[in-house]
This record gives sequence, structure tokens and C-alpha cells, in this order.
Amino acid sequence: MTITPRVGVTRLLCVTALAIAALLVLSALPQHATPQTATGELALVLDPATSKVHWTLDSSLHTVHGTFALKKGTVRVELASGKASGEIVADATSGNSGNDGRDKKMHREILESGRYAEVVFRPDRVEGKITSQGACSVRIHGIFMLHGSEHELTIPVQAELGTDHWSGSAKFDIPYVEWGLKNPSNFLLKANHAVNIELELKGSLQRPTAP
Repeated sequence: MTITPRVGVTRLLCVTALAIAALLVLSALPQHATPQTATGELALVLDPATSKVHWTLDSSLHTVHGTFALKKGTVRVELASGKASGEIVADATSGNSGNDGRDKKMHREILESGRYAEVVFRPDRVEGKITSQGACSVRIHGIFMLHGSEHELTIPVQAELGTDHWSGSAKFDIPYVEWGLKNPSNFLLKANHAVNIELELKGSLQRPTAP
């Protein structure tokens, strides 16, 4: 069959029109953008006046409850990597169980707070999904300094991040006897070898500058 020049031009125009239409359709389809990861650094500054440290020690005779005061603290977290830095410092000399005789023994024989006046936690990473705002559950790994010695510790934390403030809570055990502190047990009283710590933390929040 012989194709006339007119028919050839018509076919060429049709093919060109179809190609243009295909390009228009493809350009209108949604594009798969590269997922954006939260970046920047959050700085959580502790407010010692509204933050609390509670401790509980079980024994064969009774359960002892007490508190410690917090001195200061700032924790910085890189949102993309989970890398953390900073420290939270508690005043070891402030330990109080409500019993003068027991507290004097605790400070003199167990904590030796005259020599080791601070208890410090220095975080180095956050495990879990970090949200820049709202509630989140994470695990914070770091170094816990007690009685002059350093120990690795991972603390489960429930946190709530607002626009310019934050709050957090945590419960964990400190195996103080295993970590080298004196066992307070005697022939009448057998004390647990671990003390339970409960934190209630609050403070201000510094956010990364938006790009």
C-alpha cells in the first residue's frame, strides 16, 4: 500500500499529539518525595523547683520512702540520630526519709554524701521514636555516676513535649549494693539490694530553628 505524503503527515501529527498528552498525564501524577526526617536539636532544660526524685527501699520489716532534691539539668537530643548529651544532677546530701537517725546513717555509711555530694546522669543516646511535639515513650541510655563510680544505665521515659515546655516521668531500679555501696541489712532487718527511683521532671524547651 502506498502512503501518500498527506497520510504520513497526519500520522506524525497524531503521534506527536499522543506523546504530548502522555507527558501531560505523567507530570500531573503525584511524585514520591524523599521522606523528610525531623532534624535539629531539642534542648530540655530542667526546672529543679518543680521536679522531684522519689525513692523506695523495701526491707523485711517495712518499706522506706524518701526524696532527693534536683540541682540542675539540661539534656540535648538530636532528632534525626537520637544522639544525646548533657546531664541531670541530684543533690546527694538532700536525701531524706523522714527519720533523722536513719538518714544520718544513710549519709554517713552508705551514700557518704560528705565525699560524694552529687548523683549525676549523663545521657548519650535516645532509643525509640522521638517526636518534636506531643507524647512519646523512649529509652534513654547513659552513664549514671553514684558514689564516685560510673555505671551504664538505660531508663524508660514517658515524655510530653509542648511548644516551649516539657514534662517527663520515669521508674527504674538502682542496684546500689551491686554498684559497691554498703548493704544496710543487719541481723534484724534485711534490706532489698536495689532501690526504686521515680522521677517527675518538668522544665523549659528550646526548639531548633525551622529551615
